[in-house]
Amino acid sequence: MDVMSIEELEAEALKLNPSARARLAERLLESLETLSEEENSRLWAEEAERRDLAWGAGQSRPASGVFGDARGRLE
Repeated sequence: MDVMSIEELEAEALKLNPSARARLAERLLESLETLSEEENSRLWAEEAERRDLAWGAGQSRPASGVFGDARGRLE
């Protein structure tokens, strides 16, 4: 069985219609509610490290640009 990379999975999920994406997002968020406090803390620490590395490498974007893109997608 072939395994998708996270990038491939994200690309496929973004092809879904808005209703299906919302349902998927809800199920994914629900799955995180069952994590232990330790696991949740570990995952947030990993995400913070990833974002810090991206920021240091100049790969981050100003919030105004991110929010502008999001508004454009909703219109």
